[in-house]
Amino acid sequence: MLSSSDFSPVTLADRHLFLSHYRKFPQVHSDNTFTNMICWNPYAHYRYAHVNENLLISSTIEGKTSFRPPIGPRDPGILSDLLELCTREGDENPLALVDAAQRAWILSEYPALPLHLDRNYFEYVYRSDDLASLPGKDYLSIRRHLNKFRRNCKPVVEPVSSRNRDEVNEFLIEWCEWKNCDGEPFLSHEKDALTCALSSMEELGLSGLLIRVVGKVGAISLFEPLNEETLVVHFEKGLPDCEGIYKAINAETAFYARDRFRFINRESDMGVLGLREAKMRYHPHHMVEVWYAKRDDIERLV
Repeated sequence: MLSSSDFSPVTLADRHLFLSHYRKFPQVHSDNTFTNMICWNPYAHYRYAHVNENLLISSTIEGKTSFRPPIGPRDPGILSDLLELCTREGDENPLALVDAAQRAWILSEYPALPLHLDRNYFEYVYRSDDLASLPGKDYLSIRRHLNKFRRNCKPVVEPVSSRNRDEVNEFLIEWCEWKNCDGEPFLSHEKDALTCALSSMEELGLSGLLIRVVGKVGAISLFEPLNEETLVVHFEKGLPDCEGIYKAINAETAFYARDRFRFINRESDMGVLGLREAKMRYHPHHMVEVWYAKRDDIERLV
């Protein structure tokens, strides 16, 4: 029987295991990336188990634990054990981030199990060419703002590297002062996650870009391959010193990606209305839909 004692904390030393596993079983949702788990670990307390060629992942946020479906060869026995563990140790929604392929498999094994859409954690996936070239009338307003930014602010773009890492950390401090990270608990966690990403870029395999305005870092993005055709942007931050800088860092990241990746995953909006509106303005090619199961429903079946 599967138990919590089979799970271990996710650490940097586990990177090879996750990368080799994900090469066999590519991921579509950014929350399963190793980078996400390392950087957000102090907040979400990620743990994993490696059982019968499957990876099982849990997270515990504010005392509530949820599990993800098994990642690996389809094994009904492991799924059954995991659902039983969900009822013993999970929260009210103990099975989360079920993607479309996993949903189809789970419903083939448990057709009576209701799975509920979790719109707040749908991820936005765009064509790289669309974000880089902003074609047609759908992007007219964005192009105008971006061109105005380039005329007025004379930006300089460069990779994030050890040579400018101190400046990027100074940028992050200023960004947090502007956003009042200390007064907003989630932003404080995001600051910690971004600090972790910056300090461990090489170990995590992250790349990044920054934009300078009048010599000063005004925006950054940090990203990595999610799968063979998709780049995932984990962090994208900008200061309000020059209007349009967020549009600029978005476009520059797309220029970087367009010859290497067909798609760019810009993660979810977490239910934040303004963020949702901003992401929809860029006309996603598709969404990575996810579902969750309720504890009461699982208990009726296992």
